[in-house]
Amino acid sequence: MSEKPNLVQYDQVDEQYLNRRQLRPSAGWVLLWAMGVGAVISGDFFGWNLGIGYSGFGGLLVATGLMVTMYFCMVYTIAELSAALPHAGGFFSFTRSALGPVGGFVCGITDIVEYVITPAVIVIGIGGYINELVFPGQETVSIGYTILWWVIAYIVFVTINIIGVSLSLRMGLVFAGLAAIVLLVFYCGAVVNGSFEAENLFNVIPDKNSSGDVEHSKWFPNGIYGVFAAIPFAIWFYLAIEQLPLAAEESHDVVRDMPRALICGMFTLFALSIATLVINTGVVGAKELGTSDAPLADGFMKVFGIGSTAKVLTLLALVGLIASFHAIIYAYGRVLFALSRAGYIPRFLSLTGKQRTPYVALIAGAVIGLGCALIIQFTGDDSHVGSALLNMAVFGAVISYANVMLSYIILKIKQPDLERPYQSPLGIPGAALGLVLSLVALAATMADRQMLPAIIGVALFIVIGLIYFFAYSRFHLVASAPEEEAVLLQNAEKELL
Repeated sequence: MSEKPNLVQYDQVDEQYLNRRQLRPSAGWVLLWAMGVGAVISGDFFGWNLGIGYSGFGGLLVATGLMVTMYFCMVYTIAELSAALPHAGGFFSFTRSALGPVGGFVCGITDIVEYVITPAVIVIGIGGYINELVFPGQETVSIGYTILWWVIAYIVFVTINIIGVSLSLRMGLVFAGLAAIVLLVFYCGAVVNGSFEAENLFNVIPDKNSSGDVEHSKWFPNGIYGVFAAIPFAIWFYLAIEQLPLAAEESHDVVRDMPRALICGMFTLFALSIATLVINTGVVGAKELGTSDAPLADGFMKVFGIGSTAKVLTLLALVGLIASFHAIIYAYGRVLFALSRAGYIPRFLSLTGKQRTPYVALIAGAVIGLGCALIIQFTGDDSHVGSALLNMAVFGAVISYANVMLSYIILKIKQPDLERPYQSPLGIPGAALGLVLSLVALAATMADRQMLPAIIGVALFIVIGLIYFFAYSRFHLVASAPEEEAVLLQNAEKELL
């Protein structure tokens, strides 16, 4: 698409600019698969269960069915786009090509929200699991200990990501593998020893009307509203699989490996999510899981007792949360890196060190994410910190989902000659369905009024970002950044034709 005249301007940069902002190819499709699964697998350990408190088991099951459909549509869409536009910006790259610099920037900002806030959600789960191990059976734990676990987790895994991408990816493979094994052990244990009880799925008491009569069924104890309100938590089973295109510049063969990793990763996550939803709920009970800080740990206690086996498995379950925490720290580092390298946000954020990792972006994202968690902890209802942060992350994510699927449709129509080494079998209809479902999910993030202050905070951040873009960064973009260079070359070719 042609650019509007004078909408953006470019600064001249010296040859050292990109030399100080380079990444190192380190990943084949197996490591990419592990990164995708690892980034998401914590969704089976913490977060999803909060949706049961809104909808009961049946409502969350329906919400999950809707969202897994959206994710399959999106995964096939971005598999095609990542092979056609293999840049570190991921969604920002795709939307920049289709929607211009403003659309690209908006998608980049919402990606920042998703990837910076998501580790903050996960670190709360990490704190909950550590408390279960350190203070077993204790009803309340000092917030000082909890915050200490948060800080330690950030310091350790930001450091690992700074040390080198090869180490990060291989540790991600180990973490993802261990997390999957823990889940499989739980599933098998629950089925073999008879801990799973179908009636536990429906122990949430249905709503009653003003007359005292039961208004809804045991499948949908809070009715349609419950299904709608549970959608953000169903998304948590799959949120961040879309981060894989961010590794495009660090993939050995992005055209071959990226689509394979995306599709295999999505099928893996689908199988795990359904098994977790059904078995964990059937073991612990829907009512109990709706407020649990460590749902899988509760499941271990039911299946294996309070002894050493349950503690060991709880410790290993912590690995699942760490897998996602570690992988998404990688993701926000690349989003900030790409936007900064192209000049959309301050350029110092894209500096890379001796190991070719964006150390400034990694540290900055950690400070912002931890800061958000602390602000919500001490200014709001501390029992809703995880839910508020989760809704913030999902709000940013589904805006970027809608943008990228719209971009796919636009590029298909307006750039039919764009080289596409891989093509989605779902094509435009799949992207259109995904777009509709992403808009439904966007509306669902606002279903719970208690979460509105957090959503408003994200909206204000996006507005501030746009003010910065129009007031400053649009006059100082970097033409030699891969995302900008690709668009400028396309425009130049069109002018010659």
